Amino acid sequence: MKEPAASGFQDGDSCCQTDGTGCHAINEDTGWRFCDSPACDVVYFAEQSDDTFVKPQLKVAVGVKETAGDRPLCYCFDHSVTSIKRELEATGESTAVEDIRSRMKGEACHCEVTNPSGSCCLGSVAKGIEIAKGELAATESHIGSEPPSGRGEKIAKVGTIVSAIMASSCCWLPLVLLAVGVSGTGIAVALETYRPLFMLITFGFLGAAFYFTYRPRPASDANHDASCCDSTMLGELECCTPKTTLRWSMAAMNKVMLWVVTVLAIAFLAFPSYVGLLFGAGGNAVVTDDMNRAVLAIEGMTCEGCATTVAETIKRVDGVIAVEVNYGTKQATIGAKACCPVPIAEIKSALAKVGYAGEPIDSTD
Repeated sequence: MKEPAASGFQDGDSCCQTDGTGCHAINEDTGWRFCDSPACDVVYFAEQSDDTFVKPQLKVAVGVKETAGDRPLCYCFDHSVTSIKRELEATGESTAVEDIRSRMKGEACHCEVTNPSGSCCLGSVAKGIEIAKGELAATESHIGSEPPSGRGEKIAKVGTIVSAIMASSCCWLPLVLLAVGVSGTGIAVALETYRPLFMLITFGFLGAAFYFTYRPRPASDANHDASCCDSTMLGELECCTPKTTLRWSMAAMNKVMLWVVTVLAIAFLAFPSYVGLLFGAGGNAVVTDDMNRAVLAIEGMTCEGCATTVAETIKRVDGVIAVEVNYGTKQATIGAKACCPVPIAEIKSALAKVGYAGEPIDSTD
């Protein structure tokens, strides 16, 4: 025991007697008893008085009184519930009892003075093996029977976002390619072809995410949570409450994340409708009457994002100082300096590289 608890004993009261050769067990009844129940903190108590010693007063952990953690069982040869579980996981069986029996005959075995119970540890080790097997079986059973809802829910949410991004890529990807100077010939038209498919996949993933998040909990899960504490343990409510709170907190977080994913998916799916408002379809330069102008009929535009791509493409052509693209009329009005003609051929070539076609319907040189 720790000080000052140990100092309360006189030499004659000690559970072991010293004679210069070490500490030896006392065989006669001392009036002190050992409590091995995990339901209380008392380790030693006196039959003739109210004197007790509790776990915090001991130098070593009392494994048989614990229900979790390392839980030492043999204090001479370092066997514990944790070491037995590791052995069971590695080999499928435990040799702890055989190891202790083979080493008991040596001088290293001092259960009477090293084991808090003051007795041989074989009984505790045998019980610890059964506890370790039971805990491993319970863990494997819970993992094996638990539906892969968490993984399915994550996959559904990630799939929703990815497919929604792909569904809107016909509008934003050409702009990205233009920004880095890469030609995306026909990419908008090609991506637009698959847009309905990506939208269908998005709603499929979103439906799966809602199912996994809001599905009724199986009764087996509820029973598992209800049995989180041993009914013999003190403070059962305190033990179970944190797990229940954590479970509900995670459920609430999953629902919040689902609605965040839903909002993001809708934002990406609707991107073609408002991309023109975000980036504009003609920049800040406006085509004015003092410019040479040309109007081109644009083929291949399928959304406001396409109008933005067309405008950005035309603006990059040398000689163009202003451009206005109207998605509704499928027309682009281009302005050049009054001294210079509108570079129609260059504009048509640039549009062709990104998957569009332009034909002049009116021009003023």
